[in-house]
Amino acid sequence: METPGFGADTRSVPPRLGMLQIAFGPVVQQALGIAAKLSIADQLSAGAKTTVELAAATETNEPALYRILRALASAGIFTETSARVFENTGMSELIRSDVPGSMRNSVIFMTASWHFNAWSEMMHSVKSGETAWKVTYGKELFDWFAEHPTEAEVFNKAMTEMSAGSAPVVLEAYDFSEFKTLADIAGGHGYLLSQILKATPGLAGILLDVGSVIAGADQLLQEQGVAERVQKVCGDFFKEVPAADGYIMRHIIHDWDDERSIAILGSIRSAMLPDGKVLIVETIVPEGNDPHFSKLLDLEMLTLPGGKERTEQEYKTLLEQAGFRLNRIVPTKSPYSIVEAVKS
Repeated sequence: METPGFGADTRSVPPRLGMLQIAFGPVVQQALGIAAKLSIADQLSAGAKTTVELAAATETNEPALYRILRALASAGIFTETSARVFENTGMSELIRSDVPGSMRNSVIFMTASWHFNAWSEMMHSVKSGETAWKVTYGKELFDWFAEHPTEAEVFNKAMTEMSAGSAPVVLEAYDFSEFKTLADIAGGHGYLLSQILKATPGLAGILLDVGSVIAGADQLLQEQGVAERVQKVCGDFFKEVPAADGYIMRHIIHDWDDERSIAILGSIRSAMLPDGKVLIVETIVPEGNDPHFSKLLDLEMLTLPGGKERTEQEYKTLLEQAGFRLNRIVPTKSPYSIVEAVKS
């Protein structure tokens, strides 16, 4: 029987089994994080190895490491080909550090102890509507990151990796050639912007983020061959953004409640050139009971930054309150859609 992962649709299995699989989800998650941090998939990139070899390479306890890998193999992550011998599967290949579409940094971020600690306080969010992050650490998420550069770098690497995963489907779904200048608001190290520029000759780019993040963008922009086409701007998107005819935000609006999202959109509206557009790359929460990534991601937003995933109607209302009109929603071959809006 196929074993659904945490958050998967368990309605097709007996209720007790489905409940146990969900309740033990954090166990699988933490085991996965250990494998990612130890670079087990990298160790197996050339072929199968014994747990004795893997334990020696990772300086871990062999019996304990075996138990971790055996559990992960039962979920389709690695496979035990013979007694205490493991090799990669399609899923474990995704936590190799040297493959296109790697999710290793994302897994490390999601399974970090400081991240997990906030999830354990989710009840505070449910009772108060406030972030669990603040009650856990005494300040809000991004203020905490500003004081913890090591953890912030883990987050930034994960966001760059997620951009790498979403960039191809965004480029396939949307034609950026209508714009002269595209501003990526809170665009991190600029991976998504760099891919759009590479695919759109003649397009100029603006990358806006806080100073500590912008400082890390140079290497990526140089490696992608677009550094000369990108104006880097340190700024506060609640106050002011540069002028452009196109704006894109991926995984930004969902970080904030309606009031602060309207403030961000207000800054864009004030700076936007005539006939400009704003593009919001986020998940759209579907109606009904069917499983969807957005419904789990929404709990991450509730617990950590205090934002939310939104339905189509909620985006329409939000945009109207900020002086925009929802023009269309462009689906992609992923859980993400592109919400296109123009000034009302």
